[in-house]
Parts: sequence; structure tokens; C-alpha cells
Amino acid sequence: MAFDFDVGSVLLIDKPYQWTSFDVVNKVRCLIKHHKHIKKIKIGHAGTLDPLATGLLILCTGSYTKKIDEYQGMEKEYTGTFVLGATRPSYDKETEIDNTFDISTITEDQIYQVAKTFVGNSNQVPPQFSAKKINGERAYESARKGINLKIEPKPIFIREFEITKIELPFVYFRTLCSKGTYIRSLANDFGIKLQNGAYLDTLRRTSIGNYHVNDAFSMETIEKLIAQ
Repeated sequence: MAFDFDVGSVLLIDKPYQWTSFDVVNKVRCLIKHHKHIKKIKIGHAGTLDPLATGLLILCTGSYTKKIDEYQGMEKEYTGTFVLGATRPSYDKETEIDNTFDISTITEDQIYQVAKTFVGNSNQVPPQFSAKKINGERAYESARKGINLKIEPKPIFIREFEITKIELPFVYFRTLCSKGTYIRSLANDFGIKLQNGAYLDTLRRTSIGNYHVNDAFSMETIEKLIAQ
């Protein structure tokens, strides 16, 4: 398989756990420069995926970087798990548990009913530990200093939100949602609606528009392809 990185190409990457989206971009940029002897290459990704998440990341090179906004605007599908009965400041496992709750009275029917309330248009507050810029600073940079900034809610659309399995305290889900939806906030809000607590345990992005993670390359495979 050949790619014309300089003129333009689209790469589907299965982002590894604990890699940032920029780690992937920088690695691919370095590989292209080294193996293809291209001194300067335009490359970017079409939608950040958190370090603790895995799954589909679309990379664009050359002239295809002009299509990044188009890809970013596509609906995205995620699968993952929430943990009920506890909260974390980052809404995921980046930070330690700060509160615990009794989940002994929570029923499966309550969980299914709460899931239905998320479908449709709503306003969502992004996490304090997010890459949103406020007054020129990333929100997570302030949060790590113990400073909580006022983050305005943003309109989102959730087309589908399905509970696929319940093994308390774990709740397994699949969701199809709009650009700008924070699944970590979804987890936290899920706990609030249950009058309890919840945080995101695992997350995998399975599709962006018609692009699916099953068609994506691992980092090991993309390195071999670029080296050819």
C-alpha cells in the first residue's frame, strides 16, 4: 500500500492507550521525514482522543489537511464503561477518587431509564480537565494547579445512547454523538442523574462518520508501511 504524503493522504490510526493524539501526529511526522526524506510535511489530526482512550484517529497530510474540519464535524461512535459509586475530578482515571457513594439501591431499570434522557439535543459542560482554551490557557493546565475555571456549557447532540451490559459497579455503553461531546462529562452527568457518582473507566472510539476503527492501522503497521 502506497501513500503520497506530500501531495496528500488520509491515514486511519488505532490510537494506543496512553498516547496523546499529538504523540501520534509527531510520530508519523518523524517517520515520514525519515523514511520518505521529506523535509517539511503538513500533518494534523481530525479530532482529539484522550490519552486514556483508544481507537480511531484520522490523520491528514499535505493538501488533505484542508479536509480536517470536514472530518471533525462528523458524528462519532464510542464504546466504553462507566464505574458507578465514585467520582474523580477529571471524570476519568487520570485523577484519584474524591468521593464515594452507596450503589446498593440502584436498579438496572433506573440505569436504562437514565440512559434514555441523554438522547437528543442538550447543553454539556466540558470537564475541568480538558483541552478547552480559556483566557489563552488550557483548562487542564489550570485544573492541575487546583484552579477551577468557569467553563460555559456547549450544545451537543446524542443520536444514540445504549447500555450494552450492567455488571455493577460497571456499566457498559455505546453512543453515537456529535462533535464536541465529552464522554467523560457524560459519565459524570450519568452519576448525577442517578443521584450518585460515576466516572469513565474505559473508552474506545469505534467510528467517525463512515470511517471505522476496524479499517485503521496500528502504530506498528503504519511504521512498516511508511518504511516501505
